[in-house]
Amino acid sequence: MVMRKLQLELPLNQTQKVRFEIAMERLQLLSSTTNNSVIVADSIHEDAFLLKGHGTSEVDGELMATVCGVVTRVDKLVYIRTLRARYKPEVKDIVVGRVIEVSQSCWRVELNSTKDGILKLSSMDNDVQRRKTYVDELNMRNIIVEDDVVCAEVGCIHRDGGLELRCTSYKYGKLEKGQLLMVDPYLVKKSNHHFHYIDSLGIDLIIGHNGYIWVGEHVQAQDPMIVDDEMLKHAPLETRQSILRIGNAIRVLSNLGFTVTLEVIMETFKLSNTENIDVHDMLGSEFHVLVAENESERRRRA
Repeated sequence: MVMRKLQLELPLNQTQKVRFEIAMERLQLLSSTTNNSVIVADSIHEDAFLLKGHGTSEVDGELMATVCGVVTRVDKLVYIRTLRARYKPEVKDIVVGRVIEVSQSCWRVELNSTKDGILKLSSMDNDVQRRKTYVDELNMRNIIVEDDVVCAEVGCIHRDGGLELRCTSYKYGKLEKGQLLMVDPYLVKKSNHHFHYIDSLGIDLIIGHNGYIWVGEHVQAQDPMIVDDEMLKHAPLETRQSILRIGNAIRVLSNLGFTVTLEVIMETFKLSNTENIDVHDMLGSEFHVLVAENESERRRRA
């Protein structure tokens, strides 16, 4: 499917096509050794398991997949993580989203889910000891407005699927001086680390569980109720170039269907510099093929 998608979106010459097919075949062989991806009726080879989770069934003593997805193991539990185009939220997930509505005492945030998130003014942790006042409500549009990008944590999920967000520390809140990228949520690996500071570049990278990724100039954590009017155009030229280059690295990885992690993003970023690929040329055919070849070699070494 990745090969068909890439051919439709990018013109590959015959040499590039052959190189890309070889790289993807190697990746498939490496994946099959770990039994990563499965389709319906595929066998799931496990030495021992106690609990059959979502998407699995035992037939004649053999564990089989009942849905398409990725085999996931948690201790003795084995389940299939389905490849969802939409984000399925869980409490404590780190999410990035865009504000689509400002109403009395709350903001509505689009999160690539079936339900929007609600970020209440009372959930903005500028000072846990101070109650939010009527003056704060009047000043909400001085804090966050429509089209602003925010980072938050999923606080609770209601029975109807409604999401309440919270900003539990100064690292959450409004994001500025950067760009928002979108990938399929299943390309984001579950991790305890979704906030990354790339010291050598002076860049913050936030990989949201919901598939929204923020790349921006590093800013010191501050009170989210304090307004900062600086925009991306005020960032140094070198920093802007790095933000754009990392953004295009993420776009290429998404196009190829590769899991988006800090390690893979930085490998792709460094590859573009090593091969002297211009920022705009990173979205072309040749760099997609180079990334596929580099990823197959990286996984072989792992």
